[in-house]
Amino acid sequence: MAPDRRSFLAALAAGAVLPRLARAADGPFERRTVEALVLGTTQDAGLPQVGCYTERCDRGREAHRRGEGRYVSSLALVEPEAERFYLVDATPDITRQIDLITHPAFRRRAGERRPFDGIFLTHAHIGHYAGLAVLGNEGLGIRDTPVYCTAAMADFLSGNQPWAYLVEQGRIVPTPLEPNRVHRIDPLLEVELWPVPHRDEFADTVAFHFRGPTGSLLLLPDIDNWDVWERDVAAAVAAVDVALLDGSFWSMDELPGRSVDEVPHPLIRTTMERLQEVVDQGRGRVVFTHLNNSNPALDDGGPEQAEIARRGFELAREGMRFSL
Repeated sequence: MAPDRRSFLAALAAGAVLPRLARAADGPFERRTVEALVLGTTQDAGLPQVGCYTERCDRGREAHRRGEGRYVSSLALVEPEAERFYLVDATPDITRQIDLITHPAFRRRAGERRPFDGIFLTHAHIGHYAGLAVLGNEGLGIRDTPVYCTAAMADFLSGNQPWAYLVEQGRIVPTPLEPNRVHRIDPLLEVELWPVPHRDEFADTVAFHFRGPTGSLLLLPDIDNWDVWERDVAAAVAAVDVALLDGSFWSMDELPGRSVDEVPHPLIRTTMERLQEVVDQGRGRVVFTHLNNSNPALDDGGPEQAEIARRGFELAREGMRFSL
């Protein structure tokens, strides 16, 4: 890797954000802080995955015992001065992973049963919305919390139990946002929903393009194939400061007894080939998330992690922070 590329990555890792003009939907941003906090990095069923007793899953169990385990792919958006907090995808690991939000105001608000100013949902696969269940009557008991999603996802929540019960009780308020349009969520945060092709059995799927006062982030944890996306992924990555992308699989050989065709995702190696020039030129920071339990890139110190780092890409880890 060229020295200037190393310097670029080192600066980003230290918290620098590429300068980029973010035009607000209805006026200028307030000059305060927005931070994206990684709450989880694995595929929907987690690590270890249910019924998995491979060496990798056993290491995942040991990591959880040490308090260093991985959780299912999710983000928090934190506005510390404004004391506003958003959740991006509600996972089966929600109880433990929101412990990573250590701001005193969040803890106070959780005690008041209003921890989130809103919840963003990408789609209706278990790792992305099942955590809503513990926010209801039998759990935290939140009230009047907007759930930002597509119209199809809002209809799914409102029309199917037990999610409909959360709606009827006033726990969650499905709030559809039109795709491919910038929406101002609060004085510091904008979002655009980008439709994504991905096994839409119950609703549809989107990626989120978030913009804050000083930076932008793309969260795209699931897609079937880059070739069938209406957008050019290289252009999409170059348009943001940080792109958290689908890193589900490393190889086509990872699922003995199952076909990858049942759960299509682009391979990490395929994505790196497609985006290598963008990364080498310093036009995009690519961080892989949503790793399946079968993915050897989960192995700390392994050759897959070494290759990802050598080529200038990154792996998401719980606790990573990005300024927006």
